Amino acid sequence: MSKSVAILYQAQESPVVDGIKKPMKPGGYSDSGADIAYSLYQQGIDVITPIESPAVENDLDWVFPDTKEGIQNAVKKGANVLWLNTVLFTGHPIEKAISEGISIVGQIPADAERFDGKWQTNLLLTEHHIPIPRSVLITQDNYNDFSLSFPFPVVAKPIRGRGSQGVSIVNNASELSSVIKNMFDSHQFGDALYLEEFLRGEEITITIIPPGEYVIGNKTVKKDKHWSLPPVKRFNHQNGIAPYNGTVAVINNSALLTDEEIQDPAVQKAMLECEKAAAFVRAKAPVRIDCRANDKGDFLLFDLNMKPNMTGASRPHRQDQDSLTALSARKIGWTFDDLILNMLNQSWHI
Repeated sequence: MSKSVAILYQAQESPVVDGIKKPMKPGGYSDSGADIAYSLYQQGIDVITPIESPAVENDLDWVFPDTKEGIQNAVKKGANVLWLNTVLFTGHPIEKAISEGISIVGQIPADAERFDGKWQTNLLLTEHHIPIPRSVLITQDNYNDFSLSFPFPVVAKPIRGRGSQGVSIVNNASELSSVIKNMFDSHQFGDALYLEEFLRGEEITITIIPPGEYVIGNKTVKKDKHWSLPPVKRFNHQNGIAPYNGTVAVINNSALLTDEEIQDPAVQKAMLECEKAAAFVRAKAPVRIDCRANDKGDFLLFDLNMKPNMTGASRPHRQDQDSLTALSARKIGWTFDDLILNMLNQSWHI
């Protein structure tokens, strides 16, 4: 059966999970959703859109809201594949469509919710001996009575953050008290956060792709396990933190590793550990894992993203908008169009 694809975007804030909030991205990823839709359209795929003649520059012409009504509208218009370019959670309206056998590009909603919580994911990775930075959970109940087992500076992070939003480096106890108070008082991230040791070494980000059949170099390649795209290194950090891609385009502070750099044993080990991590979270679509080296040069996994940014240079006015995953894909000869088509080919259903 031929594929008729509709792209979903986040139309409303996701629910609070165990007191933790995930801030909504302005536009709900409709920009990357439109990039994906336009890429598929340009490749001759049947793309279902809310209106008959979408304007190339208008994001919302290309994507459906991820509400019950939006999903029903997409299916009614003929979509038999729904691309989940949105934040997923247990009880998301897409679960009904999944149970009815519609094909999906994206994660299992319950898994996306569980592993989007960085503290929960850290516990899982620690259980499986994946190297992660030392960290401590801070809640409304213990923030006046906790001890650090690692020295300053430390990194303060939301548990369900988005990119580097809300992330800051803290240099001493006085700053830490202020940062904790401000994060809790803002109510932006919920009633818990966590602190992590600051790693001073190089930062790389690795996109992990699920098992499946892929076209690489004009050949169909079967991948039996989760596998890595070539790593991308990050630079030009702001106060020690890679800036949010909505502020600084990743092409301006990121670069592919060279062949020689990729062969470094520490990088090879990081890629293997990231592949293991993706398998542990049962990734059914690409995940992006950020890693940073410690003083010994060993990379530790510090952020697993169940929904990596998927913007791309498909539309004429967005030629500087390749995401880290799109940048990484170039190293194996994939354009953004190739990446998106290969992702579509891994659609799944119950």
